[in-house]
Amino acid sequence: MRLLIIGDLKGHIITASKIALARGATVSQCDTIHEAMETLRSGRGADLIMIDVNLDIRSMIEALDTERFFIPVVACGLGTDAEPATKAIRAGAKEYIPLPPDPNLIAAVIEVVAKRDDAVISEDPSMKPILKLAEQISPSDASVLITGESGTGKEVMARFIHQKSRRKNFPFISVNCAAIPENLMESELFGHEKGAFTGAIARRIGKFEEANGGTLLLDEISEMHPNLQAKLLRAIQEREIDRVGGTKPIKVNIRILATSNRDLEKYVREGHFREDLYFRLNVVNLKLPGLRERPIDIPLLAEYFIDKYTKSNGLPMKKLNSEATEILKTHPWRGNVRELENTIHRSVLLAPTDMITPDCLQLTNKDPENNSQFPAGYENLQNLLIGRTVEEVERDLILGTLSHCLGNRTQAAHILGISIRTLRNKIKQYNENGIQATKSSAYQKAI
Repeated sequence: MRLLIIGDLKGHIITASKIALARGATVSQCDTIHEAMETLRSGRGADLIMIDVNLDIRSMIEALDTERFFIPVVACGLGTDAEPATKAIRAGAKEYIPLPPDPNLIAAVIEVVAKRDDAVISEDPSMKPILKLAEQISPSDASVLITGESGTGKEVMARFIHQKSRRKNFPFISVNCAAIPENLMESELFGHEKGAFTGAIARRIGKFEEANGGTLLLDEISEMHPNLQAKLLRAIQEREIDRVGGTKPIKVNIRILATSNRDLEKYVREGHFREDLYFRLNVVNLKLPGLRERPIDIPLLAEYFIDKYTKSNGLPMKKLNSEATEILKTHPWRGNVRELENTIHRSVLLAPTDMITPDCLQLTNKDPENNSQFPAGYENLQNLLIGRTVEEVERDLILGTLSHCLGNRTQAAHILGISIRTLRNKIKQYNENGIQATKSSAYQKAI
């Protein structure tokens, strides 16, 4: 884990850095916010920022947002006065740590940030040949295309491959191709020079350079705009990139992994994806099965998520009763492992005792008449829709599905059968019209 410390605080924050180093973190330190931003722009990224509470935390977080650095910020301060801590949290800090630092508290914060769900938890026979192939090809530098439905654990598999590779001690950098607008993606991947375009206030190192020596994951590669695919192909083939506004190519040494929840061969035939790029990425293909196809893993994963969320919420350990376990085994899991994780998270919070029962699961009901999936009360929905415009119904369906997925856009797009780019554009349109995507919709109220 990479930790960036901003400020001094009479040496106490340096003590915190020593604790972090002892816990396996890589630590950088800057005196000012300006220096910190320069460090991030130079490609020396961070997974966590610890900042002196007396610095301008709000401007730091605004700068991170403006330049698209998605890094959690933790404030640190002397004394027990609650006012600076409250101010820091309101400014956008995720947590506040009092100084002098408690080694256990520092360790807990680092563990929460650094701990990723990298372990591939599986005993189902359907996963054994996939894991065997993944281990076999991990030491190589071959490009790997990981496919499967949304929520099946494609990024977890990518991290698994990286950890088994010769590059495991170098960076693993992930780029969500569906989450970054088209006009910013080239700069995100390849970086830019100062003044290359409006808003390019300083040189910015892109993900290719940041991943140098390690692994670059192109998540949901199918959502990348065709205009950028040719530049990506050249970068992969030549192992060199051109920064936006740059004057000379830059050599990079990385391994490329990519994921997609779509049929890329079909995308190629339809002209949405370059055939030469597809073959360049698809040296090895790992196709992950849906959760419904690996039923033996459902109780294992459920137990894992119960342990994870009881600990993170400071709750006593809970367990599933036999009835709840059987329901989980037979549920269709359209959202796969991600849906199971959300379900277990809710159940851990809702269970009044140490036992998770069917009432705590809040699963979508199944309509026996048409064998389709809808929430209870759906039979009255048709009458509620009559008299409304198609635009209104579409809006409420999109917002309702997004709420059902707890704000997860990838999962919502999969359920709706649209691309995440389309979903992002719809949400932007709604926000511009004063309709917040996080609020309950009429569709939700109707059902």
